Amino acid sequence: MTGTILFDPLVPLWLLGAGGAAVLVAVALAAWRGLAGWALRGLAGLVILAALAQPSWQQEDRAPLSDIVLLVEDRTASQRLAERAATTAESAEALAQEIDARPGTEVRRVTVPDGEGDEGTRLMTAVSEALAREPRGRVAGVILLSDGRLHDLERLPELPAPMHLLLTGTESDWDRRLIVKNAPAFAILDEEIELTLRVEDEGAAPEGARTAPLDISVDGAEPERFEVPIGRDVTLPVTLPHAGRNVIRFSVPEAEGELTDRNNAALVQMNGVRDRLRVLLVSGEPHAGTRTWRNLLKSDSSVDLVHFTILRPPEKQDGVPVSELSLIAFPTRELFLEKVEDFDLIIFDRYKRRGILPSIYLDNVADYVRGGGAVLVAAGPDFASADSLYRSPLSSVIPAAPTARVVEEGYRPAVSELGERHPVTAGLPQAGDWGRWMRQIDVTPEAGDVVMDGAEDRPLLVLDRVEEGRIALMASDHAWLWNRGYEGGGPQLELLRRLAHWMMKEPELEEEALTAEATGQSMRIIRRTLSEEVGAVTVTTPSGEETALPLDEVAPGRFEAVYEGPEIGLYRLEQGEEEAVIGLGPAAPREFVQTIASGAALEPAIEAVNGGILRLEEGLPALRNVREGRPAAGRGWIGLTPRDAYETLSVRQTPLLPAWAVLLVASALILGAWLREGRR
Repeated sequence: MTGTILFDPLVPLWLLGAGGAAVLVAVALAAWRGLAGWALRGLAGLVILAALAQPSWQQEDRAPLSDIVLLVEDRTASQRLAERAATTAESAEALAQEIDARPGTEVRRVTVPDGEGDEGTRLMTAVSEALAREPRGRVAGVILLSDGRLHDLERLPELPAPMHLLLTGTESDWDRRLIVKNAPAFAILDEEIELTLRVEDEGAAPEGARTAPLDISVDGAEPERFEVPIGRDVTLPVTLPHAGRNVIRFSVPEAEGELTDRNNAALVQMNGVRDRLRVLLVSGEPHAGTRTWRNLLKSDSSVDLVHFTILRPPEKQDGVPVSELSLIAFPTRELFLEKVEDFDLIIFDRYKRRGILPSIYLDNVADYVRGGGAVLVAAGPDFASADSLYRSPLSSVIPAAPTARVVEEGYRPAVSELGERHPVTAGLPQAGDWGRWMRQIDVTPEAGDVVMDGAEDRPLLVLDRVEEGRIALMASDHAWLWNRGYEGGGPQLELLRRLAHWMMKEPELEEEALTAEATGQSMRIIRRTLSEEVGAVTVTTPSGEETALPLDEVAPGRFEAVYEGPEIGLYRLEQGEEEAVIGLGPAAPREFVQTIASGAALEPAIEAVNGGILRLEEGLPALRNVREGRPAAGRGWIGLTPRDAYETLSVRQTPLLPAWAVLLVASALILGAWLREGRR
């Protein structure tokens, strides 16, 4: 039970003040004039003023409330290193028992799990949410059991009481980590880029270590080992081996005594792109399809096109002196002997043997294909003649032989059954509703894949791999009819674009491929194949566990599956002879970027509320009560601020000056002043 005097004036305060001033002036005037009752008059005025202030005696029946202490336990991944988890659990249990044993004190235990995805330790978020659930006037302190490595310091709330950090880990902890400072998403093939790496030792690292072994693996291949200095930036030149995604893994072997090897690896995924595609287009003679090829290749700004059209073959005898010809001489030797390897693709458009390219040149082109080059033969009627390009050393790589028959009738090109599974022709727009072509060279396939059929279901487009290179034969020179929109036209640009990119080994057009697309910790596994069935894909996690995952056919030649990765890191995929690697999240999760326990990040916030940072390896600190605003931590102890909070059960108010008493007292004083002055 507590009591206090309250005032509830009947008039505004300014009017009450004016009345007091008037009483004071009246009393002073009476005293100056020598009136004997001036004191009684003053007392009467004070009684009236007090009555206008309406004082009352308030009595409250209060029930004291207990203080609340927030005990926040960090249970994130970094807290599972070494003995931190056990230390945290034991210390939390001991502190909870000690706080519960204090009179009028309750403990609220808060657990901080790993953040979603790679958010890290959301320590301040947990504190903010816990404070929001409790009356701030009852919170006597916040105790954090953590390694101090948090990732949401910006969520620090306004603290009503001291906050303390009890650090897990020990002074002897040390860790080695690998950092990749710059990793571009794209890189140009055959051009060297520089990555900056750094190997750092943190904490109580052993003395004497100046270098560390660094393993570098590309696309899951056997790693190569190098020695790099510790604590210094290392510039590493890298050249991507192929187009598409390249997965490069850098790792440092685990050293004896370090906390963890989870931050000893870095995963870099870069897409290899071609700077310029060098294409040589050789047209045997001018025709309507020449412009189609030229427009296609010139429309792509990344293509460097060299185009030669044979306008004046050697057999042409028109009597014009060579000195008067304005045509550029065909640099056959330079192109087909010295610089043939500089081209990514060579196209022969209705070319026939005329003695311009000797057999040794064409033999060199065949070797170029075997060594990894690409050749496209767009056949015209000359392909079926005795001067056919097939009657040259190129016949060893051309996948189909001409029968000497030329079909001169209208037909609609169609994708073959195999072509429906091949990425060059699969899913072409408006399939089956294309305009007609009017000519086709009859050929007999000898190798490769027939992906399109023409007249009489004869092969129209044949693709083949020859050792390291690729070659394609289109048995018609009428693709340009689609470009002109004849009978509705067709997807000539899309077809020719896909064809050119397949020949230049673009990864998205590989007919046998195993790839994966990552989204967070989920991956979509894609298997492209010309087969009608595929087996399960074997997924190997970063920790070495294997899972057999069946694939479902979602389109002809395309099988897919979705896999949820249980951990962050590098995954290996295998299906038959196809292999792939993909990284889910960073190779080193955020929790393991820095692992040495430290209170540096929280120190300013803790000092602002007079808290302290202590290490649990020095023993569990004692608990003391401290007044608000006083230092709340010292050697071996931390303080809690009692809040003296209470709950009001009932309130009673009693007027100190009832109206009848005011009237009686004021009347008596005024009468007394009048009688005293009257006797004089």
